[in-house]
Amino acid sequence: MEEDASLLPEETLSDGAPLVEDEPDELEEPEFVGESPSMEAAGRAGPGSSSPGKGQGAGRRRRRPAAPDRVRAAQWRQDLSRLDKLQEEKVLFIQRTRGELRASRQRMDLVAKQQESVAAEVAAEREANNMAAVGRLEAASRRLRLELEKERDLQSRVTAVLQESERAMWHMEIREGQLEGVRKSAQEEAVAAKRFLQKRAAEQLRKEAEAAGKVERNRLLRVRKSTHLQKELGLRHQKLMEDAQRSRRQAVRFLKASLGRVREREWKAELESRQHMQRRMDAVLALKNSITANRETLRKFQAWGQARAELAEQRAQAEKEAVLAQGGDAFRHLCHQRRQQELEAQNHAFEEQQKLRKHKIVSRILKEEAEEESRKKQRPVPPRAVGRPSLRDKTWGYVADLCEGSSAVEPPCYLQDNSLAAPRPSPLVQAISSESVQGDQGSSGWEAETLAMPEIPGLWTEGYEPYQVPKEDADWKPVGGTKMDKDIPERTAQRLRSGVTHRQVASGREFKGHPFNSKPKLIHFKDFDVGKVYKKKVTLINATYTVTRCKLLGVEEPLRDFVHVDFDPPGPMSAGMSCEVLVTFKPMINKDLEGSVSFLAQTGRFSVPLKCSTKKCSLSLDKEVIDFGSHGVGETASRTITLTNAGGLGTRFRFLLASESCEVDGSQSAMKISSLFTYDDKTFYDKIISSFSEQQMEGNESSPTDVTSQKESGKLDNVEPEEGRPAESVGVAMTTAVAMTTAMTLPPNEEHTEFSLGEITEGEIGPFSSIKVPITFTPMVPGMVHTRFKVTFRNQQCPTLYFNVVGVAVDVPVWVPKASVDLKICMYDRLYQDSVLVHTRSKAALRLKFEVCKELRGHVELLPETGYIQALSSYSVQLKFLPRQSLPEDAGKYFDKETRVLEAPMTIRVADQIKPVEFTLHAIVTTSDLELSPSGVDFGYCSIYEAVRTQVSLCNHSLLPQEFGFIGLPKFVDIQPNDGFGTILPLEALQLDVIFQPTKAKEYNFELVCKSEINRCFKLTCRAVGVHPPLELSHYQIRFAATSLYDTSVATLYVVNSHLSTNSLTHAVPRVGSGDASPVGPTSFEFLLPPDLPITISPSVGTVLPGKRCLVQVAFRPRAAQQADPPGGLPGTDQGGRGQIVREGHGHPEEDPRRQSLSTLRLQNPASTSQPPDLQKQDLKSSSQEHQAARATLTRSFQGKFDKFVVPCVIASGDTKDRKGKEPLSFSPHNTLYLELWCPAVAPSIVVTSDRGRTVSNFGDVAVGHRSIKKVSIQNISAEDLDVKYSVLNPNGPFVLMNPISRLPSGETHVLELSFSPNESILAQETLDIITRRGSLSLTLTGTGVASMTTCSIEGDVLNVGYVIARESVSSGFKLQNNSALPIKFSMQLDSLSPRSEKQHPLPRFLASRTQRTEVVGTQNHSGQSVFSVVPIEGIMDPGREQDFTVTFSPDHESRYFSDRLQIVLEKKISHQIFLKGAAREHMMFVEGGDPLDVPVESLTVIPTSDPERREEAEELKPILVTLDYVQLDADTPAPPATRELRVGCIRTTQLSPKKTVEFSLDSIASLQHKGFTIEPSKGYVERGQTKTISISWVPPIDFDPDHPLMVSAVLQLRGDVKETYKVVFVAQVVTGT
Repeated sequence: MEEDASLLPEETLSDGAPLVEDEPDELEEPEFVGESPSMEAAGRAGPGSSSPGKGQGAGRRRRRPAAPDRVRAAQWRQDLSRLDKLQEEKVLFIQRTRGELRASRQRMDLVAKQQESVAAEVAAEREANNMAAVGRLEAASRRLRLELEKERDLQSRVTAVLQESERAMWHMEIREGQLEGVRKSAQEEAVAAKRFLQKRAAEQLRKEAEAAGKVERNRLLRVRKSTHLQKELGLRHQKLMEDAQRSRRQAVRFLKASLGRVREREWKAELESRQHMQRRMDAVLALKNSITANRETLRKFQAWGQARAELAEQRAQAEKEAVLAQGGDAFRHLCHQRRQQELEAQNHAFEEQQKLRKHKIVSRILKEEAEEESRKKQRPVPPRAVGRPSLRDKTWGYVADLCEGSSAVEPPCYLQDNSLAAPRPSPLVQAISSESVQGDQGSSGWEAETLAMPEIPGLWTEGYEPYQVPKEDADWKPVGGTKMDKDIPERTAQRLRSGVTHRQVASGREFKGHPFNSKPKLIHFKDFDVGKVYKKKVTLINATYTVTRCKLLGVEEPLRDFVHVDFDPPGPMSAGMSCEVLVTFKPMINKDLEGSVSFLAQTGRFSVPLKCSTKKCSLSLDKEVIDFGSHGVGETASRTITLTNAGGLGTRFRFLLASESCEVDGSQSAMKISSLFTYDDKTFYDKIISSFSEQQMEGNESSPTDVTSQKESGKLDNVEPEEGRPAESVGVAMTTAVAMTTAMTLPPNEEHTEFSLGEITEGEIGPFSSIKVPITFTPMVPGMVHTRFKVTFRNQQCPTLYFNVVGVAVDVPVWVPKASVDLKICMYDRLYQDSVLVHTRSKAALRLKFEVCKELRGHVELLPETGYIQALSSYSVQLKFLPRQSLPEDAGKYFDKETRVLEAPMTIRVADQIKPVEFTLHAIVTTSDLELSPSGVDFGYCSIYEAVRTQVSLCNHSLLPQEFGFIGLPKFVDIQPNDGFGTILPLEALQLDVIFQPTKAKEYNFELVCKSEINRCFKLTCRAVGVHPPLELSHYQIRFAATSLYDTSVATLYVVNSHLSTNSLTHAVPRVGSGDASPVGPTSFEFLLPPDLPITISPSVGTVLPGKRCLVQVAFRPRAAQQADPPGGLPGTDQGGRGQIVREGHGHPEEDPRRQSLSTLRLQNPASTSQPPDLQKQDLKSSSQEHQAARATLTRSFQGKFDKFVVPCVIASGDTKDRKGKEPLSFSPHNTLYLELWCPAVAPSIVVTSDRGRTVSNFGDVAVGHRSIKKVSIQNISAEDLDVKYSVLNPNGPFVLMNPISRLPSGETHVLELSFSPNESILAQETLDIITRRGSLSLTLTGTGVASMTTCSIEGDVLNVGYVIARESVSSGFKLQNNSALPIKFSMQLDSLSPRSEKQHPLPRFLASRTQRTEVVGTQNHSGQSVFSVVPIEGIMDPGREQDFTVTFSPDHESRYFSDRLQIVLEKKISHQIFLKGAAREHMMFVEGGDPLDVPVESLTVIPTSDPERREEAEELKPILVTLDYVQLDADTPAPPATRELRVGCIRTTQLSPKKTVEFSLDSIASLQHKGFTIEPSKGYVERGQTKTISISWVPPIDFDPDHPLMVSAVLQLRGDVKETYKVVFVAQVVTGT
């Protein structure tokens, strides 16, 4: 209550500072946001002329008011707006003050009541004499009295403030009355402006209508043109299709003919390949052995080559060490040597190539001559000698015969052992030379060359036939032979016949017939097993008339490998005598054999037949027809049939109906057929079976004919026969597989028959055994029954046996014409009736009894239960079916709970009849329930500005369709589709949308009732909480205009805070359900955007004061492809003209309400097209080339897209500025607003065609001061020409557009040139917008300016190479590292070799003082060559790499002042300066140190060399001046001694010298010590390449005079290759601090 409630004076209203002006109340649609016209009229009337006459008012409106009047009217309007604002604030302040006054009065009343109660308690305690309680109560009374006084003071102050505020309100009302005329005039001007705007809008509408009509006429014209063009294109397309079909038919015909010829050619080629297979195998084996031998040879040559390479490497290393020892450049020497070797190798290769070409030419000439001679001297090839096949050859022949299924097969032709030519040495060994094995490439070369040709020539040619070497005794004879040759064999045969056989005559009779009878007559080996030995004795009885002899000739050719006969001739045998013959049989193959054993008697040849038979099955049935006779319907009769096996091989049998197919499982079939194949054939057969099983797995609808057709079409051609297999075996395997597939594919014939087999229908039958199978006859239908059965066996050699079964069935007198009573589909608890008709053919009346099975007696009833049927008539019984809910449990086995099918047997028992009459009750029992899922719906918290939609599933559990409808719906609930009415099909689940839109903030609890057509009710419980948010949106739906890809559309809306008062009696206040009203004050909001959404909201967070509104901009930037569809909401529905948004509700009342409300923020967008899952799984970086190429392709092929998104806006009380740090505001999940966005995207008008469509141009790293240019190609892909504008780049930035254009025609491409020139090391990025009227294209320009950064390994910028012998050289190195990200070009410059400008020629150095000498180039060589050299001179350093530099010092005379300056130039700028220094001596010793006694400049005149004597004298005069300054700052404190150093060194040289060290000595040490000098060491020696320091220190002696410096001298001698003498002059003085 500390606010200032004073009334503002009138002057403040008129002349004070302007207040915050209210924003206009009218809100515009976001699609048509524009500037609203000024609502101020041209002139305003003053307060005194608020009601003038009509004529004067019209006159004033016609003429323009004066400027002072306009200013005064504007001032009055401002005063009026300020007055309204102050009045609103005062009203609000007075309401709050009165509320506080009422609260104060209530508190005073409460305190007064408490005082009364305390006084009563005090009186009671005093009576009880409880002084402690009385004291406590008196203290409470005093506290209440003080509170009452404070409340009275507060009430008085509040009353005063209230009165003051009321007085201020009165003054405001008075002032408002004074300005009433101004208000009326403002309203009149607003009405006039509105009429003016309406008139202008009507005029604009008329113009737009005319323009629309013109556009419509143009559109119709274009439509007619396009229709005509489409007709022409259609005719052309039809003609092209007809031509294509005709061409295709011709191509198919030619293709079939070509395929036929190709298959025939392939078949012939396969036959030829089989004939040559054996010879090729032999050739391959020989080649394999040759390759093995050649590989061993290659390994030896490779080992020799490696040894040579190691030896060459050792030699090269030795040469390198020798060169380095001599002081030469080993690298250069090796380079020269390598170049020389390469040149020699090239010359040698050229010579070899020339020789090879000569050899080729000569060999070709010789070959042609040889071919010519061979044509002239061609002669026929001698015939091949055919040898007798061995046992192994015949065995393979029998196996091939069995596999092919033929009786006779020609034995393969084998070469004799002597037919093979002697092995020749391999050409590979002959081709290898010592020169070819010098490296890996050479070895690989010969292997390829050798393996390209066969070792045995001619074996791989098509027309090759092996040469047969003739026998040695074979002679060349004429083709027919001479006459004597023909006569000799005939005479020899006659002589043999006449000498061996003769006629036998006894008693005048000549014997004719077999001379011997065998017992047994047939030698039969039955049921033999392979590998076992069988023996039989045969008795030969002499059947002739006289004595005769017998001789064994042998067995026939096919039996010689298996049968052996032991026969000992007994000599002459009389008539009737006998002898024994032992026949031994050892089978090797499982095959029947037949032949004979031949004998020779005196009367002629005779033979005993021999037969060898394998184990076989001999199966038979004892009867072919089984006759059951006559039996009544319902009776049962049985007979048996016997299956007998008289053979020695058992098999598996199966009894089937003749109409059924023989179904054999795949494993048995495979086992059965595998016995007919060899091991290789089994593999082939397994391939075929697996292929057929895969086809069966793909679909069982294909028939055997389809399989055959697939085989013919070539689908099975991929199963090629293996090597060595004849074509017939492949055909047998294919045929067998097709037959098996047919048997496995065809389903069994489930034909109903009265004859049935017993328990034993299949099994194993052993050899020489029998099995009895029972057959049962159960007549079902009157009449004669005939059935044919068959017996199949696993052994395919056993034929299928058939037998017939015959029987006669006799009918019963009473029957039911309808054996099944079908009640269709029935519902529970509903009655269904039907009548059952019973007929009789009996001529007497019969008693009938109707029975229901005991399980269904509570549900089914037959009326009447007993009755009589008259002769030759019918009887009707009533069937009543009332299914109850307990039917599934009561019916038991008669009711299927899954299919809901009831099959109940009903029985009619007839007197004097054995078989009762039965019929079946069929019904499908279903329920009539409709299920609402979920049973309860909790809409959660719903704003009054939106509608919540939830889906409810209505499921029909019945098998019948039902009509339904929701009745008695409240006004705030709607059900769609069809307003909640419709028909639901059987077992269908309908999805119904329940839409809830609250009208005010409160808690809702209601029920929705759904009724079915049979008047059953099903309830849906609903509850919700209505929410009135403290903020509202000016628009809940924004429809963006069509936006091209990567362009931006912007729309605006307002977030309005209209909550000014908490008085719920005058208006609806914001609250959540029935809770407290939201406080009045600043309210914050935040839009929650889902990720990956092409939407930007600015500001997304803000605060709105009461009565104010906040402007929000929504930007839409579509993209071509996104990794996943952003989550959105459901599409909104326009209800009540307000465009509310429909969001999902929740149907689980047991969930937490807060969690439900938060879950509504997880929105979905079913309207947007979702991408396939495989594209969602792909994770491509945006900078990858694949991503950019895909983006460009999608942009060009983009056809448009329409998305809907729902963005939630959460609300919190308070200001975002009041947050402490990063503490978030407490946003309420219930006060949530939803904004729906309609986002249509269209294809862009301009696209980038270069660099795979990338809109980001990265110039990369560019050195500072350089320029990089990139070209970007843009293309106009729209159907019209476009005017092009560009955004302004930073004028001080590094990016420049060099060739802009103003117009881009349709379909044309323009190349934009963009340059990037950085002036400093910076990472730059700018955006160039290419603007057209159909959209804009943004190009992102990035680049990095990089400065050159290098590091030198020399510290101090001075490189001193030290002393060296004159005319020798020494090298020193340093490194330069590139620390930048760019390659740097470098060059080296020596000042001595660089041209000098005029400024670089000052006075000579010997004329200038030491401090004025700035020349860095010192003494140089007399020969004119530079004393210093650097390698390399120029090059390029890669980023992050080091470059090694070598500085060589090569003086040609003695001097101590060799110097130069090396400048390192990087990218045309000097980066480093290195000073090079060195000294040279003629001899190996040197002394340095002391003060300089000469200038560092030499004369250009060459000093002549003096004679040795003068040189020795000059050496004695070499002076060295050493000055020592003893610094004494304080006379009382002793100062440190003055010190100096001399260094004696020995130079390392490659010259031969008798001495390896340098000795030095200093004399007069005693006198020097007397003078105060200390010298250590005074003598010693120095090794080569080392220096030694002579330390000199001086302390003034006692008798030293400071005014006279001390000067003494000593002689220093150096002895090396020569002797040198130095005179060292020591000058010492004392320096005081003053």
